[in-house]
Amino acid sequence: MEWHDNGIILNLRKYGEFDAIIDVFTREHGRHSGIVKGGMGRRQRGNIQPGNEVDVTWRGRLETHLGTYSVELKNARAVSFLYSPGKLAALNSCSSLLTVAMAENEPHALLLDGFIAFMDALEAAKDDITNWGPLLTQWELGLLGELGFGLNLECCAATGITDDLIYVSPKSGRAVSRDAGKPYHDKMLPLPAFLLKKRDNIPAQDVLDGFHLTEFFMERHMLAPFGKKIPQARRMLLDHIP
Repeated sequence: MEWHDNGIILNLRKYGEFDAIIDVFTREHGRHSGIVKGGMGRRQRGNIQPGNEVDVTWRGRLETHLGTYSVELKNARAVSFLYSPGKLAALNSCSSLLTVAMAENEPHALLLDGFIAFMDALEAAKDDITNWGPLLTQWELGLLGELGFGLNLECCAATGITDDLIYVSPKSGRAVSRDAGKPYHDKMLPLPAFLLKKRDNIPAQDVLDGFHLTEFFMERHMLAPFGKKIPQARRMLLDHIP
């Protein structure tokens, strides 16, 4: 059988002496693996780097077989991040999360569009993590929502008010106001202000709080029930917070 699609390469690994196996997040076929013949050679290796947007043709006897890919490069995004270690770490983190969180062959077109939009924004952002860190947190919240584990940060879980929201309940994933959460403040997760309204000059601590917030719920809902853990690439992002 054979199909054509477009998407983003999530990872690659060597297969044999000259070939490569790539995972591609495709629009109509979800996350799908395949062999690229000669993929580790000079002609093709640059085309199949994680983050690159590609058109692909997959061929195999059955949909469940590994099969082979023919790859046509559309956008060499990986090159854009080569000289920005922080942005490259963000790209690797997103690719790793999508690889471990998504089931194979399960389409998520909205999630793919969100990933492309995030990479557009990441490309345009300044190198400092306080500029792109909030974008990454919002993308991770979108990932949680698309996979069925969205948080509710619009109003206080206890009182229903929409002002002075500074906590998130680790049990319900809902926002909690300052007064309602005060008796349990040591058990609550901080809610970064940038998730409630657009802000400039975001402090590094808020970025760190955002990373901890999404990591907590991704691990609890997306990964732990399936015996998986947060990828090392995601944890390494903390190295880029001053």
